[in-house]
Amino acid sequence: MKVFIIGGTGFIGYHATLEFLKKEHEVSTIAIPDIKLGKWFPSQVSIQYGDIFSMEQETMVEMLSGFDALVYAIGPDDRTTPDRPPYDFFHEKLALTTQKVFQAAHLAKIKRAVILNSYFAYFDRKYPKKKLAIHHPYIQCRIEQAEYAIEAGGEQIDTIILELPYIFGTMPETARAPLWKSVFIDRFKNWKIIFFPKGGSTMITVEHVAEAIVDAMENGKKNQHYVIGDENITWKEMLTIMFSTYGKKKKIITLPKWMFLIIGTFRKWRIKQKKKFEGLDSYFLFKDILTDYFYIEDLQPSEKLVYNTGGVRESIIKTIEVCKNFE
Repeated sequence: MKVFIIGGTGFIGYHATLEFLKKEHEVSTIAIPDIKLGKWFPSQVSIQYGDIFSMEQETMVEMLSGFDALVYAIGPDDRTTPDRPPYDFFHEKLALTTQKVFQAAHLAKIKRAVILNSYFAYFDRKYPKKKLAIHHPYIQCRIEQAEYAIEAGGEQIDTIILELPYIFGTMPETARAPLWKSVFIDRFKNWKIIFFPKGGSTMITVEHVAEAIVDAMENGKKNQHYVIGDENITWKEMLTIMFSTYGKKKKIITLPKWMFLIIGTFRKWRIKQKKKFEGLDSYFLFKDILTDYFYIEDLQPSEKLVYNTGGVRESIIKTIEVCKNFE
């Protein structure tokens, strides 16, 4: 199969590239030139550089012509705080850009496509009373992203949606700093005590995400949403592993939900003062997500993708070891 990966030099895209090559598929990619590629990046992969968000659709059609399959592995994540209304930003960057790409893929006669989405879409379906899509523009636009891709693909493209949880892993030769450095290490490294909510999340290693991507491309069902994960781990255990590995053991204290509602309100105000906007509303983030256990109950459903599982704790350790190289 001739596979084109949009974002093949990124964290997930790179590991997906390796897995496709392992299964003897032919891979090409487009990426932005934000890192220097060394010997670690497979030489047999054809790379072109460009910005999908500003690319004309006619150029996309030409780029995708001659390929059998497409992996869409780009887009802002929920940490992004745009300087314009969040729905407008995420709708453009996630939903509308994906729609344009999949319309181009349809014209280029692509037959199968995998799009990387968020497990928040799964939890919006699972917990309708939380109204996640209503409270969080990022989640609403992730749902729209999948809908737009399926609609644009039509009958021609077998579109498969992967809904991804917390992902741990690294790239070789410290090509990129793990995102967890800024999310947790930089934020808490000087704190003697970390106050954090009770709760937890499903987590997965990036290698297993790559395996799931390839199996979805080879065997996934048309228009199916697959939520994937390795293990369910509490925040307290995750933070304990992180800072023990980092060499700064912390006392981690869980506080009641009402205290984090105050923190969420204050955090929302601070972001507003900076004239920024949130994809995940801080108040409802603490109320409905971080203070809950966002666990995928059945990590091995009867109709599932084939990928290896386990090893998340070891991957967290490896990830934090690499974070040290970026101090």
